[in-house]
Amino acid sequence: MNLSTGIIFCFLILGVSSQGWGTFLKEAGQGAKDMWKAYSDMKEANYKDADKYFHARGNYDAAQRGPGGAWAAKVISNARETIQGITDPLLKGMTRDQVREDSKADQFANEWGRSGKDPNHFRPAALPDKY
Repeated sequence: MNLSTGIIFCFLILGVSSQGWGTFLKEAGQGAKDMWKAYSDMKEANYKDADKYFHARGNYDAAQRGPGGAWAAKVISNARETIQGITDPLLKGMTRDQVREDSKADQFANEWGRSGKDPNHFRPAALPDKY
């Protein structure tokens, strides 16, 4: 078992220790849907400087589901940032420093939302109410 698999397994066990597996998995599934909804809304809105809002909102909505949702949000957020660390230099021409700074800002917004803080803190003023 590699290190990342071991870490995910430990998080999963720790997250489930206080509740049943069924509840945890249900929350995780609902949280994953919340993350997908925020991502889909971000793509649909295609609004400049709104990505941090959608990061915070997806994590917030998922974490509101319970420990399973918070766990899913963290795993999805970390995986997304890891993938972008590889693809952004290739597809967007970003330097490693730019990728690092963007990822740091994204993770700040992710943690903000997961902690239960209002995602509207990152919301651009003119973003349509639909989002």
